[in-house]
Amino acid sequence: MDAAATRKQLRIKSGSAKRLYKEQNMYRDEVEDQKRKLDKLVADGAEEWDVKNAKKMLEESKKMVVDADTRLGKTVADLRDLVVLAKRDPAFAEDEQLIAAEEALETVSV
Repeated sequence: MDAAATRKQLRIKSGSAKRLYKEQNMYRDEVEDQKRKLDKLVADGAEEWDVKNAKKMLEESKKMVVDADTRLGKTVADLRDLVVLAKRDPAFAEDEQLIAAEEALETVSV
């Protein structure tokens, strides 16, 4: 792979990893919100339909967290492989796309 194509892939995969990391956190927050709503409905003695619907929404949110985890994991693995490949190439010494990709990996791998 030539240097320009590698730089482009580093940029794309770094952006994807950051976006998926934000998405994953958003879905985790949504699960917490749905859990609070469900707990409140149960505590307030809400109608069975409302409780059942809230449980369904909570389960959907949990599925989205799993999906986001899976997609993020794959993207991070791809980015990590690309970073390792780029580091072996002397043309990438001090390359700003490589540095940005490494920073993205640090951010999303916490």
